[in-house]
Amino acid sequence: MNEPRSSFGSASLGEIAIVARGFEREHKILSSAEIYNSDTGTWESLPRMHRPRTMCSGVFMDGNFYVVGGIGVGHTVLTCGEMYDLGTRTWHVIPNMSPPQLHAAPMFAVVKNEIYAAFYAAFYSGNEVMKYGKGMNLWSKVRSLSERLARPWGMAFSAYGDQLIVIVCKPSLMNASQMKGPYSGTYWPLTMNQESRTSKICLL
Repeated sequence: MNEPRSSFGSASLGEIAIVARGFEREHKILSSAEIYNSDTGTWESLPRMHRPRTMCSGVFMDGNFYVVGGIGVGHTVLTCGEMYDLGTRTWHVIPNMSPPQLHAAPMFAVVKNEIYAAFYAAFYSGNEVMKYGKGMNLWSKVRSLSERLARPWGMAFSAYGDQLIVIVCKPSLMNASQMKGPYSGTYWPLTMNQESRTSKICLL
């Protein structure tokens, strides 16, 4: 990586990966981004983004890279997103692409070029899985998450083929000193309200 950073947004697509923004060594919030090519093993700096931010999330959708949410200069909560067009090598600001969050990056997953997000009450207004409407720039509710799944720590949200996976750690394992060795998982299918796909929950 050309510029050391932490708490950045990132995503991969085929042989490339993009990392964007984050903190540098002196905790300055960055507006820079870089692309990595695994075929050549090289990093390339991209044009600077419009707004510095950290603790953000990154995803690829429709062949473009998106950075969403995060904290800006002066601890400002950012609700806008930015899209990087790989063809034109330009960044575009998307207003109101993310609801405000407090202390954690938004949890996003992409299935069939559609962005889904897991929102939990500790940082958002409810415990929900929501889908982003690209054309209208609006979020719509897919289903609720139960209270036992709505924990900001020990929770993962990811795409798995054409499905969404929510992984939650048991409360008894939330203490880091107890998290040793592999834990067997149990799965429950959850039917999504708006589509015929299912998500699965694994309690580790």
